[in-house]
Amino acid sequence: MKKICVLPGDGIGPEIVAQALAVLDKVGERFNHSFEYEEALIGGAAIDADGVPLPEETVAKCRKADAVLLGAVGGPKWDEIDPSIRPEKGLLGIRKELGLFANVRPATLFPQLKESCYLRPDIVEKGLDVMVVRELTGGIYFGEPRMDGEKDGQRYGFNTMVYYEDEIRRIARVAFEAARKRDGRVCSVDKANVLDVSRVWREIVIDEHANYSDVELTHMYVDNAAMQLVRDPSQFDVMVTGNLFGDILSDEAAAITGSIGMLPSASLGAGNPGLFEPIHGSAPDIAGQDKANPLATILSISMMLRHAFDMAKEADCIDKAVQDTLSNGLRTGDIMSEGYRLVGCREMGEAVLSALD
Repeated sequence: MKKICVLPGDGIGPEIVAQALAVLDKVGERFNHSFEYEEALIGGAAIDADGVPLPEETVAKCRKADAVLLGAVGGPKWDEIDPSIRPEKGLLGIRKELGLFANVRPATLFPQLKESCYLRPDIVEKGLDVMVVRELTGGIYFGEPRMDGEKDGQRYGFNTMVYYEDEIRRIARVAFEAARKRDGRVCSVDKANVLDVSRVWREIVIDEHANYSDVELTHMYVDNAAMQLVRDPSQFDVMVTGNLFGDILSDEAAAITGSIGMLPSASLGAGNPGLFEPIHGSAPDIAGQDKANPLATILSISMMLRHAFDMAKEADCIDKAVQDTLSNGLRTGDIMSEGYRLVGCREMGEAVLSALD
């Protein structure tokens, strides 16, 4: 019996999570596994109920689970509240509480969705299969000191980007291990020509690489990396970088595939339950209208089976069902093209269920 803490969250979160759990139940039946779910509040839903984006009860439930499934957080309803309790603080908080220091985001262009890719056809033909490994609990998002204040009649603010050696080593290991299972190449992204913290980052990554002589290591400044992702993403296998740079690059890598509604992610730590979530937001403009794309959440279930439960065969089954569903011509609005059939969130989920038979 595997225990999963379910955090539906805000906006389209409850809709896409419902479809993903139906898929997980079907996989459980097919492969004789049992999954137990316990829901908890996070983000705006938690603010409305408890006044905070991450209640202690939610943290406790997550810690008792074998894995955590998250839908999405945030929405305009909470845009004007105190920044210290915005919905997004719940997401940052649960990552910190569970020690989830590595965010693993595959940005893969499905062959069935080539026409949705924003890149030139000649670039698309080379393929797009990049794994972005982002450090998640350090860097500028968590560094101290930080301040939003006023001086000499002017408002000002500052944040601190700081990384310690152990934080860099452990994320580098995740990247090198991931590369060993892929094409054996890691590109470490930093800004070592300007930032002291990046020079430390680069030196530690190089030192840790001595333990992975079978993996090729290269380095790239973040501004160049952002350009190269658009110019020729096929040159990358695994990219590893810090929290801020990884936030931007992983979103860019996702966007150039054509739809962030297709891409899952895993946030992993050492000894704690991993958190699995689609990379898109809460899409409040379509919430409750049966228009959301559930495939990224369903693929997040696949990552959960693979990374949290060592169920590779079961994960492969989900991946194939998603590909088969796309091959059958079904599309939600975000991936719709001429000649295909437009379906809603529920019908897309049911189609994946049928493909699992």
